[in-house]
Amino acid sequence: MRTVVPGPCPSCSHEIEYLYHTEDIPYFSELLIISANCPACGYRYVDTQLLKSAESSRHEFTVTGAEDLAVRVVRSMSGTVKIPELGVQVDPGPACQGFVTNVEGVLDRIEHVVGSTLLWAEGEERKNASALLSRIAQARSGDLPFTLILDDPSGNSAIVSDKAHKTPLDVNTENC
Repeated sequence: MRTVVPGPCPSCSHEIEYLYHTEDIPYFSELLIISANCPACGYRYVDTQLLKSAESSRHEFTVTGAEDLAVRVVRSMSGTVKIPELGVQVDPGPACQGFVTNVEGVLDRIEHVVGSTLLWAEGEERKNASALLSRIAQARSGDLPFTLILDDPSGNSAIVSDKAHKTPLDVNTENC
């Protein structure tokens, strides 16, 4: 189902369209994707919500080869992405957007952010960013096995694979 609803941009009040789209993800659940884009000021909004009740959850998936890069990843606005082997943690914040991608897409997003720091970083920061980009390339090629962890107190995030492990997330002890 696809529904378009007109409304004001929350940033500049320009009239924009909010798109509500449902997608059925096999072995997972029906998902609502909400998005908006303002051509006047550049405001963007994307979120995902499961259309079933969900509990706080942690999803862990060990990537051991190139075939694992195709596994679907759904991250809501409240999800935290962690890859301990790379020293990466992406916490939600006020500008956080949900997304539906795959493991390679998660690496692409991290690579883009780290790569953009090379435009301004100097000294030790530049050296660390370059080293991280090299490790991301190793992970992408299958030479560096890694664990993708997705913590979500809303329960609206998931890693869709039989090899992924889902456990309850204790929001009192986890850093979300």
